[in-house]
Amino acid sequence: MVIVGNYCEAEGPLGPAWVKGGLSPCFFFTLMPSTLMALGALALVLTLPCKRRERPAGPHEPSWSAGPLVAPYVLQLLLATLQVALPLAGLVGRVGTAGAAPLPGYLLLASILGTLASACGLGLLLVEHNQAWQKLAMGIWIEFRHSSGLLLLWTVAFTAENLALVSWNSPQWWWARADLGQQVQFSLWVLRYVVSGGLFILGLWAPGLRPQSYALKVNEEDQDVERSEVQSPEAPPRSTWQDLGRKLRLLSGYLWPRGSPVLQLVVLICLGLMGLERGLNVLVPIFYRDIVNLMTEKAPWSSLAWTVTTYVILKFLQGGGTGSTGFVSNLRTFLWIRVQQFTSRQVELRLFSHLHELSLRWHLGRRTGEVLRIVDRGTSSVTGLLSYLVFNVLPTLADITIGIIYFSMFFNAWFGLIVFLCMSLYLIVTIVVTEWRTKFRRAMNTQENATRARAVDSLLNFETVMKALDSNVRHGDVRQPRPAGLPGSCEGRGGGGWCLSK
Repeated sequence: MVIVGNYCEAEGPLGPAWVKGGLSPCFFFTLMPSTLMALGALALVLTLPCKRRERPAGPHEPSWSAGPLVAPYVLQLLLATLQVALPLAGLVGRVGTAGAAPLPGYLLLASILGTLASACGLGLLLVEHNQAWQKLAMGIWIEFRHSSGLLLLWTVAFTAENLALVSWNSPQWWWARADLGQQVQFSLWVLRYVVSGGLFILGLWAPGLRPQSYALKVNEEDQDVERSEVQSPEAPPRSTWQDLGRKLRLLSGYLWPRGSPVLQLVVLICLGLMGLERGLNVLVPIFYRDIVNLMTEKAPWSSLAWTVTTYVILKFLQGGGTGSTGFVSNLRTFLWIRVQQFTSRQVELRLFSHLHELSLRWHLGRRTGEVLRIVDRGTSSVTGLLSYLVFNVLPTLADITIGIIYFSMFFNAWFGLIVFLCMSLYLIVTIVVTEWRTKFRRAMNTQENATRARAVDSLLNFETVMKALDSNVRHGDVRQPRPAGLPGSCEGRGGGGWCLSK
């Protein structure tokens, strides 16, 4: 009968990460499986609603006559399946060699989370392989690489196995192989290392997404590059998270002001202030706790006064109350204005230059109002998205990480696990809801673009519009009287009931 004991048992508390010349096993096998599980769930949520980036093969694009490579993909699939089973094998090996000793709770948690994370990776591998098979059979061009989430999951798993080597001299690990239990755990680690390393290497190659042979198709007609990149209205809507890595790389180029050392220093100061805000979020509750403890213990007035003064200063820097921000946040926002203006200028200049580099055919068929609205919205979106990513998304992820580590070290690992699960569920629900509501936002933008295009183009072609209205009026096709003062109205024509509706 298996008895589950305390979370860390005799292997030391969860708090100190480095004990006895190495990493604490309780700390290591709590942090790494939790991280892998978060990455696996996030990659699954980001990948399943998305379709792989695809486009029809052009006249000078290679096509293929066979499906993905078979033998390397079978090896990759075998390694991914073994990775799912290895955490459970480690748990069975520990139970079988421990005898009557109770099983630490962190081993049970690590086995469950490790198995689920590996199962997410296996599921993503199968989904991407099936999508690639279908696209290759249809002759549609795809990128021969796995999704960023799956590659990150395999990279972190391989890094975790390498990180265990820093505890080579620690007696708490299995490197000495002094008994049967340590020998079994060492053998399982070697197997995990080989499996994770093989998945990492094969993941970079992506054999399940590559065709076996190519053939070049050449047509006499040239490809319309400008129009081929535009998504047709009948095409299915693209996911918000599609090409997320490429979009982030594109935005990162505007985050660092090239050619302006002063603005680069401002960016570093803003990032430092953001880190200071994260520290204030931790220190303010701690000093609030100290005030309550000092008042409960009836401590000397001098100690209480210094603690209250420090708390007030920290609260002033942090800010508090509904809708209020502190001094640090306001200072960061003020300094970021120059960077935001620089970014907006760079984006607008690049868009303006790109529009002038387009062909005459495109300009003859353009809709000026729609183009102006898209340029305006794109510029404001880039600057707003950069600020949101740097000062909202990243700080939120940092706060979640700090909260998990703090609760795990100073209270109990179960508190950290509760925070981790709640925040993971929150992130997953947020991503799903964002994906759902984006289609309404896109529909609204499309209708707004059409409205702006008609309004501006009608003003730019004022004479043509007025002539058309006059022609309709003379033939009795107008449903309402013309406004007075406009060309073609009844004013100044001595009546003539033909100006009114029939």
